Amino acid sequence: MINQNNDYEKKRSNALKWGYLFVLGAFVLFVIFLGRILVLQNTNVQEFEDNYISKNYREATLKAARGNLYASDGSILATTVMRYDVYLDFKSMRDTIYNNNIVALTDSLSKMFDKPRSYFRAKLDAQNKKNNQYYLLAKGLDFDEYDRIRSFPIFIKGKNKGGFIIQRNFRRELATSQIGAGTIGMDNGESKSGLEGAFSKFLTGIDGTRLEQRINSSQWKPIDYWKVQEPVDGQDVYTTLDLRIQDIAHSALENQLVKFDADHGCVVVMEVETGKIRAMVNLRRTEPGIYVDAYNYAVKDAQEPGSTFKTVSLLAAMDDGFIDENTKVNIGNGIWTYAGQRITDGHGGGTYDVSDVLAKSSNVGAAKIITQHYGDKPEVFLNHLKRWKMFDKMQIELPGIAKPSIQTPQSKRWNKATLASLGYGYSSSFPLLQLVTFYNGVANKGKMVKPLFIDKIMKDGNVLYNSKPEVMVKRMASEKAITMMTNALTKAVEKGTARSIYTPNLKIAGKTGTARFEYWKPGPMKYQASFAGFYPSDNPKYTCIVVVNQPDTSKGFYGGSVSAPVFKEIAGKTFLKTPLNVEKEMLVEHKVNLNKMVEPNVKLNVRKDSMPNVVGLIGKNVIPQLENMGYRVDYKGVGKIKGQFPAEGAHIGKNQKIYLELQN
Repeated sequence: MINQNNDYEKKRSNALKWGYLFVLGAFVLFVIFLGRILVLQNTNVQEFEDNYISKNYREATLKAARGNLYASDGSILATTVMRYDVYLDFKSMRDTIYNNNIVALTDSLSKMFDKPRSYFRAKLDAQNKKNNQYYLLAKGLDFDEYDRIRSFPIFIKGKNKGGFIIQRNFRRELATSQIGAGTIGMDNGESKSGLEGAFSKFLTGIDGTRLEQRINSSQWKPIDYWKVQEPVDGQDVYTTLDLRIQDIAHSALENQLVKFDADHGCVVVMEVETGKIRAMVNLRRTEPGIYVDAYNYAVKDAQEPGSTFKTVSLLAAMDDGFIDENTKVNIGNGIWTYAGQRITDGHGGGTYDVSDVLAKSSNVGAAKIITQHYGDKPEVFLNHLKRWKMFDKMQIELPGIAKPSIQTPQSKRWNKATLASLGYGYSSSFPLLQLVTFYNGVANKGKMVKPLFIDKIMKDGNVLYNSKPEVMVKRMASEKAITMMTNALTKAVEKGTARSIYTPNLKIAGKTGTARFEYWKPGPMKYQASFAGFYPSDNPKYTCIVVVNQPDTSKGFYGGSVSAPVFKEIAGKTFLKTPLNVEKEMLVEHKVNLNKMVEPNVKLNVRKDSMPNVVGLIGKNVIPQLENMGYRVDYKGVGKIKGQFPAEGAHIGKNQKIYLELQN
């Protein structure tokens, strides 16, 4: 009995011993396991990622869509379009699905891509045999093509069963032919230009990220269900450009460039009160008769302005009170030598008043006035230019603006005759945008505003920013000086070098310019013809500058005959847009009978989405009806409608613009 008890105790002791050892061992393993987890979490995460995750996965960028670029009326200038690349993962395709549907699939692919079914069958069978997980089937499909192909047999099963993988890519496209690549510009990440470059910080979105899994040494497959950070698309930018004015300016300039076989030309149209740039056209000849918008001359080039600068120099003398309407200048025979420099006129001689100096574009007259009053103190004259920001590089959104250059007494090239050259537009250079800004200040009764290229910024239908006029110079000159200059510029069109564009229907104020450039080089003479001004001169709405560079001299090279007609066409087609905007003189002389414009309303019979015939109807009655139906109406002239676009019966969608031409 005692022996049995001893055996029992011995066995019990052994059992407890092994039990304790087991528990101890389990505890040690737990501690080791827990320590390993802690080590992995705290000390070897990078090593784990380096040894496993980073070798099999990578973080890829999901590009954000760039915002749209619009004209001021909402017409798209540039937009981001999506293109689709189709990849196939044969490892994900079930064999039964592949075998049962491959014939139908190759038949669909054959019809879509116009290739034999056997071509696709051979390709797909070979890739299926390899178990290729990322085979490129099609590249660069548009949405309609993508929408069609994803409904094909097998592909309709999606990614997990049908192995159908889509890679989305973005491409920037211009949406209008009325504005060229040079004006819209680009931003390719390395360089920026034009409107795209100017507003890139708003247009550019925030890229997202996703993981990609290594398929082989050169292929990575996107993973759309793990650690995806969606991109944030860019904002939409509405520029100040008016497509209607832009189109008018483009057509007028292009026709004149072709007519005079010029090298290049540009037009800038600026809204007087706000400074908004309503048109900017830059055209360069690529081959005879062919001009493209590929370089922004108005912004990137600084050039000697020639006689258009006489407006600047004479306004200084007017503001200082040195000259007024009664001032007379003896031009002599139109040839004058000052400080060894021979100055000539191309329009005869005699005694001029100040307005004649501008109207007849007298180099001698401008030089005599400026040297007489500022010869001993040129700094007084130059201080006017500094106050008008003529020395400063313009602070605008568009990249690449040229810096102006003006000779001063501190310049190595300065001599006594330099001041005379400045008086009539040489010894200085400016980008055209800077010169049109000055003229716009005169038109705006002496308030110089900054050129604006942006109307507003929107995102998801919400307005994030609205632009407002920015004043550069609150008062350029006295009210008397501004009025005197406006009258002189008006006379230049009515009786001076620009009289060829005079019309009693629209008062125009402006100055011609004919500048010879590269005159120090041997060879044929090169000229730049220009015209700068504003309209209507008694209540200015727009300021415009036109430049035609290197016209064929055998056909003409003066600003009055080469550039001024472009200005006149632009002015004539952009003013008097509404029936009530009639010149007072026309009403006083009973040239317009407003009663004829207010005939009983005619109710339009408009079928859904179809343009009615409105020719012959009173514009005042028709236009509100069309606008109330949701259409945008752009029209010019007064009285009855004599022309319409689109034509009768054409399909028109909501928010579509309708163009009407009215005539009394």
